[in-house]
Amino acid sequence: MNISVIGCGRWGSFLAWYLDRLNHHITLYGRMGSQKMKTLLEGRTNGLVTLNKEIALTSDLAETVDTAEILVVSIGAQSFRALMRQLSELDLGGKTIVLCMKGIEAETGKRLTQIVEEYAPKVPSAIWVGPGHVQNFIKGIPNCMVIDSSSMEIKEYLVKAFSSDLIRFYYGTDLLGNEVGAAAKNVIGIAGGMLDGLNRTALKGALMSRGTREIARLIQAMGGNEITAYGLSHLGDYEATVFSEFSHNRRFGELFVRGENYGELAEGVATTTALLKLGCDYHVELPICHAVDVVINGGREPKTVLSDLFLRSLKMEF
Repeated sequence: MNISVIGCGRWGSFLAWYLDRLNHHITLYGRMGSQKMKTLLEGRTNGLVTLNKEIALTSDLAETVDTAEILVVSIGAQSFRALMRQLSELDLGGKTIVLCMKGIEAETGKRLTQIVEEYAPKVPSAIWVGPGHVQNFIKGIPNCMVIDSSSMEIKEYLVKAFSSDLIRFYYGTDLLGNEVGAAAKNVIGIAGGMLDGLNRTALKGALMSRGTREIARLIQAMGGNEITAYGLSHLGDYEATVFSEFSHNRRFGELFVRGENYGELAEGVATTTALLKLGCDYHVELPICHAVDVVINGGREPKTVLSDLFLRSLKMEF
């Protein structure tokens, strides 16, 4: 099968490496001038994965689309609308878009599949979410992930194409819930990192139980199944996001409360803004999201905010 991966960062490069192992014909796209693509072109490695010579590397988006049956997208969620504008100008007939990214558009609160529908309403799309870090996969440590779509036919097609002994896929049954849950786990990851940075790691149990319930309520209010928050896309991804040394969002939260520079904003920061907008639109209180927001964007003192959140609340547990 001809598959193009759009996005040559850590996860996109891994996807190209992984799908190549399944004997698909892979093209990996990176923007012109991208330092990450330059590094891959020079040595075919980014320090995590080494790409076989059969994997085509290109900065030509039209060529990337033209050669593919499946477009696997792995870029920052806040850049996705701009990419879809470009893709909508190309011939997408007969192709399937698979979103291997976790986020919600901060400005609008729209899910990424909704943005696909805006620009390419006739193109089937799916999401590929769930736990897993490149560093573990390349060591041969397996994990379980989820593929979800509004089309059962597309789910079956993709699970068959992508499954291996390294990744076992489950069929998602709640596209909305899996999208929101996958994005929201990054916010919980930032909160977990803040607890680490403040030497309050023991409170992660409270964070996980309250965080899952918080997102479950939002999913239900939006029309999804609240139980989805307890599946692989959200709670099932906490180990990789709230605890792992490889989690960007956890590490960002830890360094932020310590006053150290992470170098760039984690994806969960924009997702926090998006979730608070959705919470307002659907009349759902999101206290953990609010706490993360007032610390990062409001300049509030982290220890006070998190103590108020976890230690001074007299509310019922659920």
